Amino acid sequence: MAGRVIYIGAESQIPVGGIRLATDHVATLVEAGVEAYRWTPTPGFRYTWFEDTVPTLSGWHLDLTEDDVLVLPELAVLPGRDPAPGARKVVLNQAHFLTFVTCPDIEDYPGWSPTPSLWTISRESAAVLARAVPHLPPADLIPNPVDTEVFRPGAHRRPSVAWMPRKRPADGLLLRRILRNDPRCAGVELREIKGLSHDGVAEVLATTSVFVAFNSYAGEGFGLPAAEALAAGCLVTGYPAGGGEELFEAPAAWAVAEHRPTLLADKVFELLEMPGQEELRAAGRQWIQERYTRKVTSASLLTAVAHARSRPGGACRAQHPAIWEPEVLKIIEPYTASIQAAS
Repeated sequence: MAGRVIYIGAESQIPVGGIRLATDHVATLVEAGVEAYRWTPTPGFRYTWFEDTVPTLSGWHLDLTEDDVLVLPELAVLPGRDPAPGARKVVLNQAHFLTFVTCPDIEDYPGWSPTPSLWTISRESAAVLARAVPHLPPADLIPNPVDTEVFRPGAHRRPSVAWMPRKRPADGLLLRRILRNDPRCAGVELREIKGLSHDGVAEVLATTSVFVAFNSYAGEGFGLPAAEALAAGCLVTGYPAGGGEELFEAPAAWAVAEHRPTLLADKVFELLEMPGQEELRAAGRQWIQERYTRKVTSASLLTAVAHARSRPGGACRAQHPAIWEPEVLKIIEPYTASIQAAS
């Protein structure tokens, strides 16, 4: 394909799934023979919390040709701020519930010229965006890839329950206390997963019996940890939080209604004693392997790029949206504070 596909990168060393996914998109496109890059302002910038070797561009400004495609996250959309006027653009929406946080008053979202394409990561996100921004082209769905070579069952699985407390720390504390106070918890190891590397998380999940998905109060675009737990052979329960709904269609996953911690604890104990577990674990892993592979992601991504290239676009001098980062942070501060207070 002619021209470059250039992803806007945020210079943050805080582990965020969306950053890793965008970088993975770049790597996937490069492997498929597409000229793709991540663009950050600082020369030589690399993420340190995962292996990062993708081609990069740097600087506050970048000259785009009429064949280039610029890909931006939904939080880069601000009123009256078009980072590349006239150029071909894509909004990569990984969090449909955040779409209008930075631009609540834009009627013709995102107000850019030409009208951008939309890409997203779950069926729920695609359905929500179709209703929220019907004037834009239907979103291309690019399923998240799950590395089933890294996330795979271990040799010995112990009676155990694991969860990640980052997005719902209060819920994690409450669940731990409820589980610990129940006589059915005797001999069951409670594992709080935090501060681990990507491979470290995989090692824990490989021997975990039940994984509890504590998806965000605000919502989820997809909820990758649940998918990785299924790939590792865990039985999964928890709160789908919107975009995670499709993962609870897996034969080894059971959704629980929001804010029902006692129901969640009871489901955990039910799964720990469920008959036929090995068959369910294998079925859950196979379900992931059939739907969320790099091959599926690559094919969907190439289709999305082709759709984006079919839309109008011209040459321009683009500016990196990090220029407006202080403005974005000021807008989203009350929103993030409310989420932190809720958790």
